[in-house]
Amino acid sequence: MQPKLKSKVRCADQEVGDVTKIIMDPLTREISHLVVSLNGAGERQVAIGLVQAVTDEVVQLRSSASEVSALPPFKRDEYVTLHEVEIPHIEDHLHVSPGEVLVPFPELEKSVKRRTFFANLTHVIGLFIGLPLAFPVLKYLMKPMYAPFDNGWLKIGNIGKIKADDAGTQFKFKRKVKEAYLPEAEIEKNVWILKATPAVLEKVYQGKDMEFRDGTGKTIWTNKKDVPYIAFSGKCPHLGCGFKWRQHKVLGQVFLCPCHLSIYDAAGTVLDGPAPRPLDPLPIQVSASGEVQIIDMEFKAGTKSQTRIV
Repeated sequence: MQPKLKSKVRCADQEVGDVTKIIMDPLTREISHLVVSLNGAGERQVAIGLVQAVTDEVVQLRSSASEVSALPPFKRDEYVTLHEVEIPHIEDHLHVSPGEVLVPFPELEKSVKRRTFFANLTHVIGLFIGLPLAFPVLKYLMKPMYAPFDNGWLKIGNIGKIKADDAGTQFKFKRKVKEAYLPEAEIEKNVWILKATPAVLEKVYQGKDMEFRDGTGKTIWTNKKDVPYIAFSGKCPHLGCGFKWRQHKVLGQVFLCPCHLSIYDAAGTVLDGPAPRPLDPLPIQVSASGEVQIIDMEFKAGTKSQTRIV
């Protein structure tokens, strides 16, 4: 069992505080340290090897309270939150309550502040000299960035995978992407699909069909309000993190983002947390044989309005 955020921390001789953050190793994708807030004495970084036992509410350490207090203070600027870095599949290894999960600050980023002023000045001067010569080449290389949105349908699985109504089911799929001048690459993505009851359909559609348009305003697909299958983008509208379908002790089953505690109901409505808008529905169609197709879309995170970016 992984330690939970806000769990009480006890040493061999007494209780010392509670867990405020969790640090994950980006290579092993396992928890490496806990950040423990001592009672009125700051935060300490405790190696996972010092953990003796974990229950639902308590983390028991092998060390004494004085040994934990003697550990170096936790340095927050040496870490970044999980949503600020791209670590494939790391959330699949995360089974803790939502909150602040950290990974070590990338070494390349740490070294930036040690560069000298004159080295940066030289680079800037070189940029201004070379830009007029490089512009035609850059324009050609960057052309794929300005290509129209891909509105093609993608097959992602069969609806038979869904076992209950109003329950989120994750569908993973792969698609090819082209970034500027880089070679075409295949990436893994996911969407969440549920078979909705009439009550959930009403919350999503509010009595109207849902239209999806391209960059020119032309309708490319319409989700009908009486079709029970709903697809949500796999990215949280707050900052683009991946979210999960989880059991909440008060709210029941919900969509829950572990990065910053955004919680959504089966209709994608925000129940709690900093998310500025509901989950983003996607175009979906289901064949007579149950094959599911979606149009893969991504929307700008952190905004109240829904703006498509991919």
